[in-house]
Amino acid sequence: MKSSNAKTQYKLSAADLQLILALARGGKLAEAAERLGQNSSTVFRALQKIERGLGAPLFERSRTGYLANELAQSLAEQGEKLETVLETARSSIQAEPGQVAGNVRITTTDTVLHGLIAPALKDLRGMHPLLGFELYIGNELANLSRRDADIAVRATRKPPPHLVGKCLGPIRVALFGAARGGPRWNEVMAGKCAWIAPDDAMPEHPSVLWRRKHFPAITPVFKVNSILTVAELVELNLGVGILPLFLARHRPGLRQLSEELDDGSTELWLLTHAESRHLRRISAVYSYLSDAIALA
Repeated sequence: MKSSNAKTQYKLSAADLQLILALARGGKLAEAAERLGQNSSTVFRALQKIERGLGAPLFERSRTGYLANELAQSLAEQGEKLETVLETARSSIQAEPGQVAGNVRITTTDTVLHGLIAPALKDLRGMHPLLGFELYIGNELANLSRRDADIAVRATRKPPPHLVGKCLGPIRVALFGAARGGPRWNEVMAGKCAWIAPDDAMPEHPSVLWRRKHFPAITPVFKVNSILTVAELVELNLGVGILPLFLARHRPGLRQLSEELDDGSTELWLLTHAESRHLRRISAVYSYLSDAIALA
């Protein structure tokens, strides 16, 4: 590497910041290349050029990918600011006065997406036809924290302190079985039915904690990585499972077996970044979802 003076001599470009941001987000050359619309070898050569110019490494290489060091993280933050400015400029060009335009990236779980968000998007699209949506499904907040998304809708009682948001209300849950041919509550109490539950990827899920407290001897027959899948398997009469009422109410194939499980509930939060919540496209979607999502 060159001396530290190289850092002051190298003229960092907007394209350099975009590349560093893409690699910091994706952690892999292939993912960064896809984000940038390039191939992996082009990204690799460009990264080498930047690091030579700066006279310092930006990423730690390993078999699992590229991990941004402190310098790369700092430059990625500047890349995010540049990205926000460019997106705002593009939206201004596309939109007429009073219109909202641009892409909004939303991250949530499949359960919340299909049960609450997707039904609201049709009306939102009618209000703002120039808006586009990128929907990411996952059970963690990591992608919002890395700025891969603009808005998160998450079930949690402790939202991350670096995000701002609104509690949309409690997610009420109960135990459900199949409407036709499913077990009764007395069979559940007698341990005569199979259970369907989240797998080890969600060990702190409220439904898991409730089952372990009240039915400690039960071992689920089916473990899945999605509450939506729990609902689908329960409808097929493969067992019983704890489900949010907002999801079950739209499924006639389910029958509620228990009262609401107070100690199995959690909260639904609408979250975003403090520095970007006032952007028109994000503010419009955030405000709409805040009013449209109904848990009752």
